[in-house]
This record gives sequence, C-alpha cells and structure tokens, in this order.
Amino acid sequence: MGDTVLIDHPADGVTRLTLNRPDDMNTINLELVTDMHEALDAVDADHDCRAVILTGAGRAFCAGLDLKGYGVVPGTEEFGHAQRGFAVQQHIAEVVHRIRGVRQPVIAAINGAAAGGGLAWALACDIRYCADTAKFGTAFIRLGISGCDMGVSWLLPRLIGASRAWELILTGRVFDAEEADRLGIVSRSVPADELVDRCMGVAEEIRGNSPFGTWMTKEVLWANLEIPSLTAGMDIENRNQIMTSLTDDSKEAMQSFLAKRPVAWKNR
Repeated sequence: MGDTVLIDHPADGVTRLTLNRPDDMNTINLELVTDMHEALDAVDADHDCRAVILTGAGRAFCAGLDLKGYGVVPGTEEFGHAQRGFAVQQHIAEVVHRIRGVRQPVIAAINGAAAGGGLAWALACDIRYCADTAKFGTAFIRLGISGCDMGVSWLLPRLIGASRAWELILTGRVFDAEEADRLGIVSRSVPADELVDRCMGVAEEIRGNSPFGTWMTKEVLWANLEIPSLTAGMDIENRNQIMTSLTDDSKEAMQSFLAKRPVAWKNR
C-alpha cells in the first residue's frame, strides 16, 4: 500500500481510508488512484470490516484532478495521446465502481473541498456527511471539458433530481455545505469538529446489523436505481429476503430479539 491513502481502524469493524496528499488538497494523480484501488481491494477482502469511512487529510476532501499532471497508466507508455488519455480516464473512473462494489457501506466524511473527481467519489459513497465549512463543485465544465464525468451525470440527478443536478453541472459553480444539505447531496452538514463523531456513530450503527443483510441491502439499493419498474425491484427484494432469512444469523437474530439479548453475528 502506498502513502497517498492511509488505512486505519478507529473502532472494531470500522475501516477509515484517508486521502493523504494534504499539501495538494488531495488532488487526484496516478499514485492516489492506484492506492485507492489497492485500499478498496483490501477493504473488500477484510471480512471483519463492517463499515468504511472515506475522508481527506488536511483542509480538503479531494479537490479533483491534479492539474500539474496525472501520470501514465503502466502499460500504456507506447499508446497514442488519445489512447493514453482514455486509459487514464478509465483508471480514475473505475474508483467510482469500486466504491459502489465493495460489500461494506461507505460513508463519506467530507471535511473540506470536494470538487470534480472528489465530488464524484463522494457521490459514489453510500452515505455522506460534511463539515459546515465544506465546499462543493462539479468543476469539469470549467476546465473546458464535458461536465459529465466519473459518473456524476448519473449519480447526481438520482440524488437531487434532474433539474437541480443539471444546473450544478452546467454552471460548474461552487456551492457550500448548507446548500449541499438543503439539496440532499449530504445527509447532514455538521460543525467540523463533530464530523468524525457523526460518521463514527453511523458506522457503529451499521456494524450492529447483520453482515450479510447489510451487504445484500447495499446490493439491492444500488441495483434498484437502475431497475425499470416497481415489479422488477420487488422481485429482487423478494429473492434477497428469502435468501437472507435462511441464514444462521437470521435465526440467531430472531432468538436474540425474543430473548432480549445482543445478537452474536457470525456471518453464517
């Protein structure tokens, strides 16, 4: 694991990933993205991990692409300019898929600026809280490129509706924590010194639930953003309910509820 993404475990079952380029506002370059891929692979393989917190070191969450240069994706050194650029694009954007794909819910603790790719990574998380000092912006269009990048044009309209999302994407304007809270981009804006505790509290609540049930819930929530009908969505729900109800953990949870004792989850 590299130095640009720090991994620690602030509580049992909780993993924290900290983007660690504070002098550059945690902007995105090849090293950071490579380390993010490796960190998310490690999280997904850690069966003791029940929830993840993603945050940034210093005064920013992630201020987007490092305009000083990204680097060349290994294996593409001899490609043409367009081909190398496309490899870079896919390398960065795949982090969005990876955040969505890990089994554990990912909580974004947005401690400062979240712009461009940083906003995209925050939107890819399952839950978002921000410090009341945080700033946001889609930013892409202000760099002379398309405002539709890294999944933002898919994620943002589903969070806040098409009209509001399109206004933010087409202008690329910066907006503050209060507006992010009001629009529903974050669950809540909190004082900066309360952000860690708020996210830890949510992570602890998630940790108290069934590991398999939480995994399957995340799968269905994301899948149903793409489902074309209520019937199709309920079909997935029905199958997951029966599958999870047949686990040993489900039987233990029922017995624990009746006995009024804590559940001893075994992920079986």
